[in-house]
Amino acid sequence: RRMFPTIRVSFSGVDPEAKYIVLMDIVPVDNKRYRYAYHRSSWLVAGKADPPLPARLYVHPDSPFTGEQLLKQMVSFEKVKLTNNELDQHGHIILNSMHKYQPRVHIIKKKDHTASLLNLKSEEFRTFIFPETVFTAVTAYQNQLV
Repeated sequence: RRMFPTIRVSFSGVDPEAKYIVLMDIVPVDNKRYRYAYHRSSWLVAGKADPPLPARLYVHPDSPFTGEQLLKQMVSFEKVKLTNNELDQHGHIILNSMHKYQPRVHIIKKKDHTASLLNLKSEEFRTFIFPETVFTAVTAYQNQLV
């Protein structure tokens, strides 16, 4: 399923002449499992987290962007798909249901001489975390009002 609401970001301070790759990943916030308490209309800790699933990076399909493009437009991650299927072969981001997650956006300044990303450690990159984007992954709506 596609993630909702969609993560959308804008960038400043980039070199208009350089090329950039924009990625997103989603990491666990803690080592807890949650349940939704209908009578309280709130999330409660329900125990220890399930083992973490394989981490996947989602490379924005329009990457690489020029710095000029990034300065002019919003980058939207509307095509990101999430799944709880550990055997997923489609490149979706795999999450455990009823666990809390934090999306992270990464921007990598691409070196001219590299055709692809070979080694992230040799690239210039920044990671951005927005605390207001923390969410609990679910397979069904947990609120009776929805």
